[in-house]
Amino acid sequence: MLAMKQAQIDGPWQPLTEPLFRSLWIATVVSNIGTWIHEVGASWLMVVLNPSPLMVALVQTAASLPMFLFALPSGALTDIVNRRRLLIYSQTWMLVAAASLAAATYLHLTTPWLLLALTFMLGVGTAVNSPAWQAVTPEIVSKPLLAGAITLNGVSINIARALGPAIGGLLVAAFGSWSAFALNALSFLGVLIVLKRWKHRPQEATLPPEQFVSAMWLGFRYVTHSAPMIAVLVRALAFVFCASVLYALLPLVARQELGLTAWGYGMILGFVGAGAIAGAAVLPTIRSLLGADARVVTATAAFAVSVFGLAFVRDVRWLCPLMILAGFSWLTVLSGLNVAVQSAVPSWVRGRALSVYLLVFFGGMALGALSWGSMASIIGIPKASCVAGLGLLAGLLTTFRFRLSAGENLDLTPSGHWPVPAWCEENARERQPLIVTIEYTIDPKNRDAFLQAVRPLRDLRLRDGAYNWSLARNTGDPSRYIEVFFVQSWVEHLRQHQRVTVSDRQAQEKVQSFHIGRDRPVADHFVTESVYKSAQSS
Repeated sequence: MLAMKQAQIDGPWQPLTEPLFRSLWIATVVSNIGTWIHEVGASWLMVVLNPSPLMVALVQTAASLPMFLFALPSGALTDIVNRRRLLIYSQTWMLVAAASLAAATYLHLTTPWLLLALTFMLGVGTAVNSPAWQAVTPEIVSKPLLAGAITLNGVSINIARALGPAIGGLLVAAFGSWSAFALNALSFLGVLIVLKRWKHRPQEATLPPEQFVSAMWLGFRYVTHSAPMIAVLVRALAFVFCASVLYALLPLVARQELGLTAWGYGMILGFVGAGAIAGAAVLPTIRSLLGADARVVTATAAFAVSVFGLAFVRDVRWLCPLMILAGFSWLTVLSGLNVAVQSAVPSWVRGRALSVYLLVFFGGMALGALSWGSMASIIGIPKASCVAGLGLLAGLLTTFRFRLSAGENLDLTPSGHWPVPAWCEENARERQPLIVTIEYTIDPKNRDAFLQAVRPLRDLRLRDGAYNWSLARNTGDPSRYIEVFFVQSWVEHLRQHQRVTVSDRQAQEKVQSFHIGRDRPVADHFVTESVYKSAQSS
């Protein structure tokens, strides 16, 4: 019976039993179909306006670059403002940008640079939307269904990739690219309707909201001191930089080397989406057989085979199966990376961590597309594709140093065990930096084991809000150690107390187990004083 229930939870479509997730997912499928219809229209229009490899690749760069530029600010907004409203604003922005491109193209006013500019504007909307959308996923599905929901988010993109390009190709062939842009604009309406009806109840805050700039900086600092997140970022960059060659150069292969129409190009992209849908159907089974690292490594090698096919295969009958393999592999890699991100960060910083991940991912896409387009202009499409394929295989070497399983056993639920220290109301408003000291008495025989246990504590403090940390030993008494860390303000220190997770508590308790005093280690709090100002006033 338990195995049957677990099989139901692991089923690929089980998260759709959650009503809100189902409504948003269906609306997102429609919106993603519009996005891929736009992708066909934009790429094909650039091939018509300016068929140079660099200009065609710049369409992919214009779509991806905003994520690199705005992902981190968007992640900070996701964590400090109402996520539902942020999603509504971003969807409206993209609707306006797509409608503007449709109108300009219909009136024959679109130039290559205007196409790039409005594609960039759509990318800005995506940059704002993506961290918020991924961050709300754990809020609208139960925890056992989270991995399946994340996979289904990828499936929605790939269902769209299977249907959108074919529809886009037919529209462009029949009416012109403006119709693809217009339909994309209409596709945002469904998501807006569902978001308007969603009665979102954000968690009530007991502390003032974080400041925007400091929130961005804290998110970046959290990621740099989280080993699981570093592993995800390195692996994502190693994959996506080289994998971007497929989407950057496929329009040129279709038009110039295969002699296909817009509809034919759309059909090839449709096979990529079909492969991803097939991958989603069997991914739960693959997940039960292979760990995260093994899945990503195998899928990356398979994607490299598709990239080599882009270099050498010039027969549509053989290229389409390779595109199915590319879609299958792409979904498997992205699902593994996305689940690893969601599993590595707690709720309070999820939007910012996801934004850093998206920054690296889409920054790699933008830089990769630009690099492969430039290289193809010099050495040709086949050689550039071969270099990219070899790069994908070389990137697998990062697996030995950066493993995706590092965050699997973390319990990131709030612990609530850290007692809040007393503080008079008058000083609670002060914004001077706070110095926190914790004194330990250690048996000198356990010195090495204590120092080893303290090492994770440094990253823990710096992740949760401290901006400086050190450990010092008393020169006159080798059994006495003092931990010192600096926090921006008293309010920020209170946030530290709220941010401690169960895994953090376990790390703290391991350090405190070395304390041989009668009571708990003594913690003291000091607020900095300005000696110069005091002297002036006296």
